[in-house]
Amino acid sequence: MSTSQKTLPKRKPAYPKVVSALWLLFIGGLLGVIIYIYAVSINFLNLFGELPSTRSLENPKSELSSELFSADNVLLGKYFRENRTPASYEELPQNLIDALVATEDIRFEAHSGVDPEAMARVATAILTGQSKGGGSTLTQQVAKNLFRTRGEDLNNGVLNDVPGLRTLIHKTKEWIMAVKLEQSYTKKEILVMYLNIFEYGSNAFGIKSAAKTFFNKNVQDLEVQESAVLVGLFKNPTYYSPRFNPGNAKHRRNVVLSQMVKYGFMPEEEFNRIKTNDIALDYRVENQNIGLAPYFRTEASKFLRQWCRENGYDLYADGLKIYTTIDSRMQQHAEQAVTEHMKDRQKAFFEHWEGRNPWVDRNNKEIKDYAENAIKRTERYRRLKEQFGDNQDSINFYLNKKIPMTIFTWNGNKDVEMSPMDSLKYYKKFLQTGFMAMEPQTGHIKAWVGGINYQHFKYDHVKQGARQPGSTFKPFLYTAAIENGYYPCYEVLDTKTCVPLPDGTQWCPDNANNKYSGEKYTLRKALAESVNSISAFLVNKLGAETLSQTAKRMGITTPLDPTPSLALGSSDVTLYDMVGAYGTFVNGGTWVQPNYITRIEDKHGNVIAEFVPKTVEALSEETAYMMVHMLKAAAEPGGTAYYGLRFRNGLKNEMGAKTGTTQNYSDAWFMGVTPDLVCGTWVGGDDRSIHFRTLALGQGGKLAMPIYGAFMQKVYQDKSLDVSKDPFPKPSTPLSVELDCAKYNHGVNIDSTQQDEFLNLPTEIDLDAEI
Repeated sequence: MSTSQKTLPKRKPAYPKVVSALWLLFIGGLLGVIIYIYAVSINFLNLFGELPSTRSLENPKSELSSELFSADNVLLGKYFRENRTPASYEELPQNLIDALVATEDIRFEAHSGVDPEAMARVATAILTGQSKGGGSTLTQQVAKNLFRTRGEDLNNGVLNDVPGLRTLIHKTKEWIMAVKLEQSYTKKEILVMYLNIFEYGSNAFGIKSAAKTFFNKNVQDLEVQESAVLVGLFKNPTYYSPRFNPGNAKHRRNVVLSQMVKYGFMPEEEFNRIKTNDIALDYRVENQNIGLAPYFRTEASKFLRQWCRENGYDLYADGLKIYTTIDSRMQQHAEQAVTEHMKDRQKAFFEHWEGRNPWVDRNNKEIKDYAENAIKRTERYRRLKEQFGDNQDSINFYLNKKIPMTIFTWNGNKDVEMSPMDSLKYYKKFLQTGFMAMEPQTGHIKAWVGGINYQHFKYDHVKQGARQPGSTFKPFLYTAAIENGYYPCYEVLDTKTCVPLPDGTQWCPDNANNKYSGEKYTLRKALAESVNSISAFLVNKLGAETLSQTAKRMGITTPLDPTPSLALGSSDVTLYDMVGAYGTFVNGGTWVQPNYITRIEDKHGNVIAEFVPKTVEALSEETAYMMVHMLKAAAEPGGTAYYGLRFRNGLKNEMGAKTGTTQNYSDAWFMGVTPDLVCGTWVGGDDRSIHFRTLALGQGGKLAMPIYGAFMQKVYQDKSLDVSKDPFPKPSTPLSVELDCAKYNHGVNIDSTQQDEFLNLPTEIDLDAEI
């Protein structure tokens, strides 16, 4: 190189400036992201819409089913809009946790709500156009579903309607809430939230309900392939439904299982063994039509809804735990007894009316246009009336047009094509029933059967329906007689007895056999054999108003017409009231209001309500005991319940009873009492015009009593139940009257014209000397 040549200065490399520019760009971008996220978190200038409140983060709320439990802690049913019962982490099987993490978020334990690796994967996929899976973590999905981050109420900001920005704002809110969730909850708590809030389809909200719905299992009992099916639903609960799309569900299940193999949660050999198997479902959608005590559950909901309104709770969302008095074992025995007997009696009813319709007048002639008038009271008719107005031809066309429907039979549901009119006629031919069992000392209702099938017959015949009780009302008359100086051995002639009426006519009831024996009956025997003429004698002496007041004092709440025919049960009563009233006899004269809820707990297990039944000292202990003594006569030789209870059902223990049959055999009743249980049964048609035509088939002893007999037989055979066969306890003080009628007048019959002279009897009797 020549000296004349100048040395040029070395050029500085450009990369430091590029790095600086990139670094500044990164810092600026990061700062911008931070500012943007902060702006979203405070909803700057209302550009982005609100975030969920701090309070909702501390107390995340999803709708929880309220649960109804029996006294022996069996789940009877639920009340819900979303069928969700929360599971705890301890209840989750490890295979379910493994399947979830392997499929939805394998780095769940490593990230803090937002997974940078997953976000980078999504960003790369967007740039390259290749789908590599979603970037949402389990925590983000919890935030989205639990706090409704995409709901309209949280996305009413100015920028929310700008195309492209809406999704970004949604995701940003989910990132923010996910981080906050991770700061507030443990990983286990977040995982449980995820499983509990998801809607799995088929009205199953939460993993517990899903396990029950699809496999009829408790969540802790799920096998690995079943857990994989449920985890597979997170992708799309409709498309991968094992009930409606089993092929898709099987494919998705195997994807989940393969993920478990990939991440070491399952041996490949086990996967190869399982992957070809079809999904074995035990599919049961929970609803009010199935399960134990559906009529009771519906009746209980009426009380519970009112209580919730008055106390600021939501029965269908607040996850209440409601504890009842129902015993699941007794309830099952009652339902079985009803099914066995009513299936048999329905067959006899169909045979009895073969070739004829059973809706008849007092002369057993078919009621003209009965079905046409009855259908006008249906919801279907009202809808057609709204649609077609006075165009009766159009209404009749659709009422008589055959359509597919599922009908009830005693051999199971049956799919048929039937017109609405024919359907109404079909259902009106079924006999209905009601049964209730109660513990007399506490008023706790132990069993409640309101009808023959809740799915098809919603009307409850325990508390909702009221019918004439017939002779089961007579014990109230005899109670009034005892209170007014009569006694069990008092004798009355069985002869025609007429009671004057205000209009100048007379009421002269016939006996059931249309005959009068002319013999003298003790009150105890008269009640046992249900002699109407003796009831007429007593109501004439006491007055119908006295009878009415006595019945009301003992718990009858329905209106009672204080006319002489009330002595034979002419006013409607409910089975619920009748059982409660009969409990007064067994409970030493104290009426205890029948009750079925003992306490309510909130979702955290705190007791928020306890219920104590109302009580009334309705009778003296002596009167109550004498009435028990009189009721026992019906289950002794000569009584109306003797043969059926003692021989047909083999019940040899001490019990009291009363049968009842109304005019034209429209209503058949039976009341049974033991020291531990008071039970009532009613059987009849949907309408009073639907009934048997003969006493042999339609009387209470044939239609109603067998249900009680079968129930008690099952109860006594159930060794897990503590129901004794002990005799009735004697009163605490000696009786003022003698109960052994043979001791009166040294066995000489009392002349009925002199019977009033025998009201003054010894004041103390040794009960242990009774025969």
